This record gives sequence, structure tokens and C-alpha cells, in this order.
Amino acid sequence: MGLDDKIKNAAQDISGKGKEAIGEHQDDDSLKAEGQKDQTAASAKKVGEDVKDVFK
Repeated sequence: MGLDDKIKNAAQDISGKGKEAIGEHQDDDSLKAEGQKDQTAASAKKVGEDVKDVFK
């Protein structure tokens, strides 16, 4: 996993956590769900990159 990918995934995860927290605070279920989706996507990308690294 390249450094750029790690940074992008971390940024997406942090952004998702922020959206989820704001959604929770504002009682906005759609924003909260969008934040959770962003975190899941970042996590899935990280797993995919980790698998690729194993086979290098």
C-alpha cells in the first residue's frame, strides 16, 4: 500500500467519523449513515490493499 493510498484512506475514514458525529449531534440519520458508509469504504480499501501487499 503506497503512502498516498494510506493518506487517502485515513482522510476518508476521518471524514466519515466527522460526518457520523455531526449526524449524531444534529439527529440527522442520513448524514450519520453517510459517515458510516465512508468509514466502511475506507476500511474495505485498506483490506484490499493489505491483501495485495501480501501477494507481492
